[in-house]
Amino acid sequence: MGFNYRKSIRVGKKSRINLSKSGVGFSFAAGLLRLTKTAKGSNRMTMYILGTGISCSKTVGKKKKEVFVCL
Repeated sequence: MGFNYRKSIRVGKKSRINLSKSGVGFSFAAGLLRLTKTAKGSNRMTMYILGTGISCSKTVGKKKKEVFVCL
């Protein structure tokens, strides 16, 4: 069995600092999108529907401009 740790600290109304076993990450919400810089350095974009628990997430990179599509 592995050991995991995760804690989110709100910083303002739409942003938070995420603490985990991997390190420190940061996320910012804008409307129905959340942009996240993970502790491991990757970037993630999440689209969600408020109050439903339904979301779609995609890791985005610097290689090319990508269109965010949830299928």
